[in-house]
Amino acid sequence: MLLIKNGSIKPMVGNDIKNGCVLIGDDGKIISVQQDIEASYGTDVIDAEGKLVTPGCVEAHCHIGVHNTAMRWEGADFNEISDPITPQMRAIDGINPIDEAFGLAIKNGVTSACTGPGSANVVGGTFAAIKLVGNRIDDMIIKNPAAMKCAFGENPKGVYGQSGKKAPYTRMAVASMLRELLFKAKNYYEAKQNGKEPAFDMKLEAMVPVIKKEIPLKAHAHRADDIFTSIRIAKEFDVLLTLDHCTDGALIAEQLADEGYPAFIGPSFGAKTKIELQGKDFKTPGELYKAGVKVSIITDAPVIPLQYLPMCAGFAADSGLPYEEAWKAITINPAESIGIADRVGSLEPGKDGDVVIWNADPLTTVAASAFVTVVNGKIVYRAG
Repeated sequence: MLLIKNGSIKPMVGNDIKNGCVLIGDDGKIISVQQDIEASYGTDVIDAEGKLVTPGCVEAHCHIGVHNTAMRWEGADFNEISDPITPQMRAIDGINPIDEAFGLAIKNGVTSACTGPGSANVVGGTFAAIKLVGNRIDDMIIKNPAAMKCAFGENPKGVYGQSGKKAPYTRMAVASMLRELLFKAKNYYEAKQNGKEPAFDMKLEAMVPVIKKEIPLKAHAHRADDIFTSIRIAKEFDVLLTLDHCTDGALIAEQLADEGYPAFIGPSFGAKTKIELQGKDFKTPGELYKAGVKVSIITDAPVIPLQYLPMCAGFAADSGLPYEEAWKAITINPAESIGIADRVGSLEPGKDGDVVIWNADPLTTVAASAFVTVVNGKIVYRAG
């Protein structure tokens, strides 16, 4: 067992605990989070010495492992640009957990991430929610598949139509191609349910979890009209949806709150590298939260390296998102929105023992990093 004591515990649910303890069992699950816990014989003990203790941070949208650090095209396995419709692609077949980005994330308190294909295709394939420790992806999975990536706007248009290859050339074509795939997938699934045996189709098989509402469409959408198009299609086919990037979200905050879909905001740090990003601002998470939208903050790594997720939450807090909500936006909110809150995102009995002891509060101190990072009850990083 592992006992972390004398920590300033921020569990993300319930009240903070000053000088509190977290006890993790041999199975890697949290046993107890409370003021005082006596260590039994043989328990490993870490004295947090009053430092901030939180759950490991959770990234709701990135491309870690499929877009490798400093590997140029050899490490670029995140866009299969041979076809704008590739739902059969699976992130797990392209993730390289040996990439240095994993270790850097762990050293900076990010322990879980939802990662997968990029936004070149109208439908790009499935994301997987994974732990960021390990050398074999099969042993790192929290949930697979976790979502089906789809994309609107500049990216699929630019990769295909405007580069002279093939459709889509317009936003209308992007929407129609997604809609056609959903029509076919719905008919395919209903035929199977009715005892018929349609010819096997790998693309349609991949879409069945979307039709069954087991996983959401993960909609890359920056511009307000693209956001509304993603919502229109999701409602038309009665499927789940997350709004990823949601750059213009502040312009339509009240409407998004009424719709009720979770928003993953980012990457908000860095240059506005394309027209769709004109509204990029760290004020957006706060505006959406105030309207009533469930907000998560994302890096879109490697656009922003994943280790800077807590820093981005700090910038959002400095720009109007309440401090406590900024913490939730990189822990419990993304965990709930991607369907892994039964395991990560908060410090509660029964959840995975993913815990970070910080050398300073990363939301208020840019140079903050992990003092100790624990994943599945094992110490995976300790500052030297």
